[in-house]
Amino acid sequence: MRTAIMGAGLSGLCCAYILEKQGYHYDIYENRRCVGDRFVNGEIIMEILDRPIQDIFSLLSMEHGLYLKATNVINKIIIKSPKETVDVQAFIGYITTRGRHEHSLEKQISTNIKKRIIFNSDKSIDDLLYNYDKLVLATGDGSYSEKLQKYTTHLPVNLKGATLKGEFQPNTVCAWLNNTFAPQGYAYLIPFNAQEANVVIAYPNYEHNKKYNIDKLWDNFLNSFNFKFRITDGFQVTNYQIGIAEKCRVDNVLFTGNCFGSIMPFLGFGQGSAMLSGIYAGLDICGKTKYEKEIKKLRNSYYDSLALRHAMEKMNNDDYDKLLRILKTSLGKKVFTNKKLNFLKYAAKASKLLLDQNKTAQF
Repeated sequence: MRTAIMGAGLSGLCCAYILEKQGYHYDIYENRRCVGDRFVNGEIIMEILDRPIQDIFSLLSMEHGLYLKATNVINKIIIKSPKETVDVQAFIGYITTRGRHEHSLEKQISTNIKKRIIFNSDKSIDDLLYNYDKLVLATGDGSYSEKLQKYTTHLPVNLKGATLKGEFQPNTVCAWLNNTFAPQGYAYLIPFNAQEANVVIAYPNYEHNKKYNIDKLWDNFLNSFNFKFRITDGFQVTNYQIGIAEKCRVDNVLFTGNCFGSIMPFLGFGQGSAMLSGIYAGLDICGKTKYEKEIKKLRNSYYDSLALRHAMEKMNNDDYDKLLRILKTSLGKKVFTNKKLNFLKYAAKASKLLLDQNKTAQF
């Protein structure tokens, strides 16, 4: 049986790794010139967003023999609203590097694959379906899924980010909930090391948000900093689509990564889901598991994350302040430290409850 993998991102590479390990024939096609051919940025894998999985790196190494290194461990997270700050010190998860960096997550995975990747590919879905028995769609773009099935976009996002030179705590991540510079969205700072950090603002590109000028929002964000910095690199993405496919398989095509729906709408990260979807697809092709069964866990996480995102989008800055006051309590901090708690599900319920209380108070 011959398998084609379309896309050499996280999910495509993980699928290739499994197939190669099991001795199955595959070819992997990538339309860019190399692995990770995109801007460099920092991302995080948060344990509270991946539960019941508690440590994705341990899972990959212990169960699948895939040994990857994070850029850093996160042992502190600082969350800021306009008037409140929450400081949680605990194991939160991992910082990873993406893109053209030599130690990016995708480049690490590619070193575990012996077979040559076919770069600068112009092969279409039809080309690959004609020449192979199975196709793993892993392009990182939901528009490819739309060619074969229903794909629902829930969140179009605008992002603007930069790499800063300055002084940073390598194990500390910062996040902002503030409509002044991230309307219905969020901002974050993720350090690469003690001298460099990635900062980003992200907000939904809904019709009523088109009135905002992203450059002015960006300036508002940078002006809020109380430390010295210098910008060395930057990027901007407009109307990036976050969504999910109706099915994870159509005939002999398996949908993985963003072609399935691995980006979690709440914070826009989804590396763990992307890698696992590729692994599950590879194991299915090898007859080791059923893709539909394994992917169900990721689908549930997506919709829990979407519920929390919709609840947060209804909050104003006063609501953010109230939310952080709750998180500052000992009970609130347990959200980050209780490993048995389904954060996404309970955070969505708590946010909805807070909004319902506000509506009642207005009457």
